[in-house]
Amino acid sequence: MRSIKEILEEKISPLLGTSAEVTRSTRPEFGHYQVNNAMKLAKERKQNPRAIAMELKEQIEQGLSEWVEKAEVAGPGFINLHLQKSFLAKELDEMVRDRHLGIEQNHQKQKVIVEFSSPNIAKPLHVGHLRSTIIGEAIARLFEFYDYEVLRLNHVGDWGTQFGMLIAYLREQQKEVLDGGLQVSCDLLLKFYKESKQLFDVDPAFKKRAQESVVELQARDEESVKIWERICDISRQGFNEIYDLLGVHLVERGESFYNPMLQEVCAECEKEGLVTESDGAKCIFLEGYKTQEDKPLPMILQKSDGGFNYSTTDVAALRHRVRDEKADWIIYITDLGQQLHFKMVFDATQKAGYWSPEKVRIDHVTFGLVLNPDGKKMKTREGDNEQLIDLIYRAIDKAKGIFKERLPDLPESEIDHMARVIGTGAIKYADLSTKRNNDYIFSYDKMLQFEGNTAVAIIYSYVRIQSIFKKAGVDLAEVEKAQMALEHPSEVALGLHLRRFSDALEAMREELLPNRLTEYLYELSDHFNAFFRDCQVVGSSEEKPRLLLCTLTQKVLKQGLNILGIETLERM
Repeated sequence: MRSIKEILEEKISPLLGTSAEVTRSTRPEFGHYQVNNAMKLAKERKQNPRAIAMELKEQIEQGLSEWVEKAEVAGPGFINLHLQKSFLAKELDEMVRDRHLGIEQNHQKQKVIVEFSSPNIAKPLHVGHLRSTIIGEAIARLFEFYDYEVLRLNHVGDWGTQFGMLIAYLREQQKEVLDGGLQVSCDLLLKFYKESKQLFDVDPAFKKRAQESVVELQARDEESVKIWERICDISRQGFNEIYDLLGVHLVERGESFYNPMLQEVCAECEKEGLVTESDGAKCIFLEGYKTQEDKPLPMILQKSDGGFNYSTTDVAALRHRVRDEKADWIIYITDLGQQLHFKMVFDATQKAGYWSPEKVRIDHVTFGLVLNPDGKKMKTREGDNEQLIDLIYRAIDKAKGIFKERLPDLPESEIDHMARVIGTGAIKYADLSTKRNNDYIFSYDKMLQFEGNTAVAIIYSYVRIQSIFKKAGVDLAEVEKAQMALEHPSEVALGLHLRRFSDALEAMREELLPNRLTEYLYELSDHFNAFFRDCQVVGSSEEKPRLLLCTLTQKVLKQGLNILGIETLERM
């Protein structure tokens, strides 16, 4: 279904002889939509804008009576449009019976690659990974709802010097890990990593052995690979515990996957004349990139010792995603601090001929920090980044406490389920409802409130609709045979907002801003609560049409929350 704005523009443009400029009205008393062409036409025709608006008003009321109930001229020449209730009801009838809720699907089956989460092996997921994981999951779900072919990539850091350090350390000081005699958690692996890093920094002999271990790993030495795989498996268990809790699904494709391609990438960039040698390193110098000292900023492809770095890997990854994966749209989700790095990678790969904007869309979706209530970056008392698993379980525990107090007679298993849904949903919604490039303050108390712009409040609206159905005691299949009817202003306001679901999703898709959808759901919850307050549903003469309006509201709430990666509950 096209948006109402598009429908009105199509109908009004022939009356104007030019493209109609239709916008949403900013306040209910100004109608539903507004036509803003009169002032521009007045300049062109050298006429009074209000006179032009009055003439157009008459034409709209006569020619568009099927869609517009009345038009009003306001101010210097704005035309406020009030939609026909019958037109809006007909549109909602189509929505409620369509399994995609009127959202047009991507029939071309374009392929989207979303890279998100991307932690480093040997280190647990910390609060810094929260936003990438949650934002990436929501964006991937949105494109899946539109029926794109979506590849969700977890570009983990599973290669490089740190593995030489760990392999050498485990060989020399933790042999029981390698023979399976010691069960190792992510926390213990992090401890080993820190100890190996300390040795690497102070002991030249160990540093040399660690560097030799890197060379052996790159040469696919059997024992080194076996140790590396053990390290990756331990980390993966920790990652998956969090992903399972959050309902996140990813295809792991680490830096090691691209390692065999790096030499070829360097050779191709040299062939294109992009590579300059600087202090023994192979670099790409791109126009417009400078250091703080105003010197040319290099993007290093190959270090002077022959090794490669993350720039080389990201170039190879982008090349693979275009050439081999045949992606139409590639989305990278990282913090703002990596903006310069990716801008250089995108510019360099375009110059290398790996992609062009005419054939592939590439977006770097950046985000700000998660802050403590004091406005500082979230850290533990020891000064480390707070581990994500602790953050999640703390939210679940707090939600559990709320439900035990509100519903003391519920079985423990049901309370546990509700606490997981609300605890994880509250974290996700608090993050996604913030415009992603902004920092936000993490507050359990705020995100678990039953009022305001929270997941809890929106899920509660969904549960309220369940209680209406239960009270009505009707077969929902019979309800869906009814016809939508809108009379009360609160019904019309709710119906109009429901019809704008596609607008919210389209805004999120084009701008890659999940808060466009959270804002929509928050307003939908408000509109429904006003309808529930003003309009009797069960036992009224309009029971079935109003139940049908409730049905559509519930479907949109559930689908919207699902795109955000948030589950619903049947009671609270």
